[in-house]
Amino acid sequence: MDGARLTKTRIRAGVWEGVLSGTDKPALEVRHLEAVVPGVTVTAIPDRPGEWAVRVPVPVEVLAEGVQTFLMRDRETGETLAHFTIITGVPMEDDLRAEIDLLRAELDMLKRAFRRHCVETAG
Repeated sequence: MDGARLTKTRIRAGVWEGVLSGTDKPALEVRHLEAVVPGVTVTAIPDRPGEWAVRVPVPVEVLAEGVQTFLMRDRETGETLAHFTIITGVPMEDDLRAEIDLLRAELDMLKRAFRRHCVETAG
C-alpha cells in the first residue's frame, strides 16, 4: 500500500473509525498482541474515489488493566499504517510521569557518554 494513509476520525461506542486513502485495493488487518482482531470492515466511501471507511470494533475480552495497543497493518506487506492505544484501570498519570523521568535520565546519560566518546576519539 505505497502512499496509503490511515487517519483516525473518532472512537465511539467501542468502535475505532478512520479513513484509509491512497490505495485502490485495501488489504487491512488489525492486530492486538499479534492476534488478528475480528470484525474489521473496510468499505468504499461514496463520491470519494480512493477513500475507504474503516471500522474496528474493540473486543471486550482484550480490555484489561494497563495499556492495550492495536496495530493497523497492510496485510500484504506488513507495513504499519496506524495504531491506537487504550489505557484502563489504575490511573496512569503517575506511571507515565515516572517513565518520562526515567527516559530523561537515560537520555542525559547517553548524551554524556556520546560527548565523552567524541572527545576521546577526536584525537
